[in-house]
Amino acid sequence: MYDIIVIGAGVVGSAIAEHLSRYEGRFAVLERADDVAEGSSKANSGIVHAGYDAKPGTDKARLNTKGAQMMKQLCARLGVPYGQPGAMVLAFSEADRATIEKLYEQSLENGVEGCRVIEGAEALKMEPNLNPDVVCALHVPSSGLVSPYELTHALANSAAANGVEFRLETEVERIEPTETGWALHTNRGVYECRAFVNCAGVFGAKLHNQISDRKLNIIARRGQYYLLDHETPLRFSMTMFQVPTRMGKGVLISPTTHGNLLVGPTAEDIPDPLDTTTTSEGLADALAKARLTYPGLSVRSVITTFAGIRAHEEGGDFVIGAVPGAKDGAFEAIGIESPGLSAAPAIGEEMGTWAAYSLQLKRKADFVPYGPMPKSFSHMSNRERQEAYERDHEYGRIVCRCEMVTEAEIRRAIREPVGARNIDGVKRRTRAGMGRCQGGFCSPRVVQILCEELGMKPEEVTKFGGASRLLVGKLNEMQPEDK
Repeated sequence: MYDIIVIGAGVVGSAIAEHLSRYEGRFAVLERADDVAEGSSKANSGIVHAGYDAKPGTDKARLNTKGAQMMKQLCARLGVPYGQPGAMVLAFSEADRATIEKLYEQSLENGVEGCRVIEGAEALKMEPNLNPDVVCALHVPSSGLVSPYELTHALANSAAANGVEFRLETEVERIEPTETGWALHTNRGVYECRAFVNCAGVFGAKLHNQISDRKLNIIARRGQYYLLDHETPLRFSMTMFQVPTRMGKGVLISPTTHGNLLVGPTAEDIPDPLDTTTTSEGLADALAKARLTYPGLSVRSVITTFAGIRAHEEGGDFVIGAVPGAKDGAFEAIGIESPGLSAAPAIGEEMGTWAAYSLQLKRKADFVPYGPMPKSFSHMSNRERQEAYERDHEYGRIVCRCEMVTEAEIRRAIREPVGARNIDGVKRRTRAGMGRCQGGFCSPRVVQILCEELGMKPEEVTKFGGASRLLVGKLNEMQPEDK
């Protein structure tokens, strides 16, 4: 019997788990995938939205503004990359000026400080590569950047280091009330708890509808992106938005916390919530819209394309709190689309406190803050690299040449409280495989290190869990017809 179980190990679920770890009790996180941050949290824009866009009076607006204000301190504590370069929302016609003015008024209502409407000439002075046809813009100096998957990993590590159990490859299929609380039926048996928090992303409504008299519908909305090589000089210092549409904030051009340029996303409602394929039509659409912002945009320095899924609830707002019509102990944080990443620290604090209070759990006296993570080898000075090597000679072996990732960093990523278990898990924790060659050079050595650390055979190593194995067997053991 657990006190509280969190369903889903994305950034919101991990933030809730990290806050719960401050209380006395038995807690677990159940995640259907092979790693944390495998859903929306691994494939989004990484923007810490200031809060001007959300409709005033909604949970989106309140939690966005609160979470954005918490983000810088949280990232500093955990050692997660964070930046605050600011943003512009661009109008390319006088008809769009009204939208810019409305967004400015919303920024005032939502308590976002520093926003102002600027004319096209000033926007071009601040960002010279901008399309000269820009008419005006909303300048948002408090807009930030964060690495979404690194934030999720750090939150999960902090939670696990303070006693929260993470059960991966454990999919919750059915929820039912019991005399003592709740039974969560999974593909790996039944987990019982006094309370739970549903953070199941695109599958959140399916679980909600099993126990609530208020039915919800979550639409899977796919967004496709281009990522450019960080060896190419950045053409913009700020995040560049276009005026939003009913489908979202639109296609952006933005730097990332690691110095790449990100272009996208599209917004496509799709029937399969796990369909993260990219399409020629979708990528062409993203490129055409991005060139309105930056006519000189070239795909010659693109190193990868990818897609992510947003969980859009038809009502348009976050669904936060106790599950309507369910017995006590049922909580949820679903329909968390943009600005969900920005709101995650606030959602984690509020939902964690709410669930713990419902059971009258006491605060721990021995909570141990986790982090910050050590500085990456690629960002060290030569003196720091020498000192790191003297402490651990595995810093002297470069595994990923594109991103300057050492063997010491890869082994540490696997040994974390919620450590890497596959190729993509190593990539997102260390950046090994995120550079120009996209793992072409380092993947074989990463496979070898995973085998050494986890006691696996090379044929058992996967790219991202499930059946995504890189190797199928040894040539000298295969039948002639299979070679």
